[in-house]
Amino acid sequence: MIPQDFIDQLLSRVDIVDVVDRYVPLKRGGQNYMACCPFHKEKSPSFTVSPSKQFYHCFGCGAHGSAIGFVMEYQGIGFIDAVKMLAEGIGMQVPNERNVNPEASRKAREKQVSLEQLMQQASDFYRRELKGAANAVAYCKGRGLSGEVAARFGLGYSPDGWQNLEAAVDNYQDDKLVEAGLVIVAEDSGRRYDRFRDRLMFPIRNQRGAIVGFGGRVLGKGEPKYLNSPETPLFEKGRELYGLYEGRQAIRDKNRVLVVEGYMDVVALAQYGVGYAVATLGTATTGEHVRKLLKHAEQVYFCFDGDAAGQKAAWRALENSLPQLVDGKALNFLFLPTEHDPDSYVREFGADAFEQLLVQESLPLSVYFTRELCRGVNLGTPEGKADLIRQASPLLAQIAAPALGYMIRKRLAEMAGVDVDELDMLTGGGKPQRSERGSRGGGKREYRLPAESQRVVNTTMVKKLIKWLLMNPQWAGDVKLPDSLALSDELGCFAMLAERVLEHGDVPNTAQLIEGLRGTPYEGLIDGVLQQAMQDPDEFADPSDDDRQLFQDGNVKLLKMLHAEQLERLKLKDRHEGLTPEEKVLMGQLLREMFSPSN
Repeated sequence: MIPQDFIDQLLSRVDIVDVVDRYVPLKRGGQNYMACCPFHKEKSPSFTVSPSKQFYHCFGCGAHGSAIGFVMEYQGIGFIDAVKMLAEGIGMQVPNERNVNPEASRKAREKQVSLEQLMQQASDFYRRELKGAANAVAYCKGRGLSGEVAARFGLGYSPDGWQNLEAAVDNYQDDKLVEAGLVIVAEDSGRRYDRFRDRLMFPIRNQRGAIVGFGGRVLGKGEPKYLNSPETPLFEKGRELYGLYEGRQAIRDKNRVLVVEGYMDVVALAQYGVGYAVATLGTATTGEHVRKLLKHAEQVYFCFDGDAAGQKAAWRALENSLPQLVDGKALNFLFLPTEHDPDSYVREFGADAFEQLLVQESLPLSVYFTRELCRGVNLGTPEGKADLIRQASPLLAQIAAPALGYMIRKRLAEMAGVDVDELDMLTGGGKPQRSERGSRGGGKREYRLPAESQRVVNTTMVKKLIKWLLMNPQWAGDVKLPDSLALSDELGCFAMLAERVLEHGDVPNTAQLIEGLRGTPYEGLIDGVLQQAMQDPDEFADPSDDDRQLFQDGNVKLLKMLHAEQLERLKLKDRHEGLTPEEKVLMGQLLREMFSPSN
């Protein structure tokens, strides 16, 4: 049996949009992605994939589930095989339950939560310190930053001194401070001191909004100019992007994301209304960065300085992008004049001019790719053309987007004076065609409409609350149920869901919550709730404040109903056989609550 902790980790690492798109081409439709359902025949798309909930649902045939469930259904394989297939795709090793210590897994999760809490405490401390740091405030004002933007990005200040963080945490000797990268232990003396001192602090958040690292800019003279958190259990530079959490709404609105080189570039652009910028964290753009960016927008722009270092960084970004390319999504490269970076350009010319430059002067990846390959190559000679083919060969083999790859090969073939087939032969052949989709037996799968199920038209209040909680696990804190009442059936399921979310450490997404119920007595009830409730595509939209209020009101109403039921039972028992002392206390509490002014 595969441990539930591993399933949670797997579902936090894979992206259901990527998984489904390998089999069924998806198109963005608002906040979600759409396609014609692969599980029944239809002409207009009713198959919806939610990146925020990591869940799919067909509003035509009712098929739904997580990335694991989709692979099981599409490939016709079992749960364990589907988990292994997904895990292998991202380099995770599936553990065996017999080799896993549940207590160790629990402690690992608790440790992650405690590290995140320490990072938040440090961030709160730095933010408080910024208000009284004249040098840091002057620097921010000098860069034109408003208090609103500073607050949005959580900017702070780490005071000059060796152990200022001691005032922010319960125990400065806690080894987790070292593990989180906040404190350094001197090798010679064993003395502890703060990693960040006299720096403007930029907290780095993951996609959940948890702080996983910091970037600190020196305010006076000193090196390095920017100091980043080290690699920690929370923080991998090759996976995180500064500003992605803060810019998610602007990225969604523009369907565009801009990659720049520095923290201040991101903040300055946001100050001027360009809120869709992110920055790599002192490292080259990685394939994981590109994969993450392409999940969020169809247009990705890289902005680099025009000097030699900028050109080198741009080419490295292109190389790492090739295996991540997707037809229908575009990567573009903008090189600023040598005297400017994004920060200085937007200050001098304004946001409109910057965005105009971005759209009109950026080079599409295909143009930049062929331009750079031809740079320094003499295409007037057979030797030069042969050299072009030699240099292109390993790069062409990495391009994952079939249509774009063909167009690039076609362009290079024209420049080399050969046709595409000849180029493919000279470069070792095109990418092998994917085998026809099919079952493990090799034949083409046939998809049939599932047998019509008996659906209840109106769900109960509890089932509606269950549905809301499944789709919005972050609302679990609103659930209040009486401790003194034995809960079963739908009520028991509702209470168990809320408890699982609150015990999870971080808020699970819908897919993780549902997969945690696979094989439990509640699996059938959950499936029935989703089948009955998921009739409207609006169910996949992000909830509004009104939706949250309805959920809260429903919980209040449910609690009152349960208390009234308890009270009636106690009254009945009191008339016939009398109450125990504990039951009398409970009855008094219920009566006071029922007749309190707030009810």
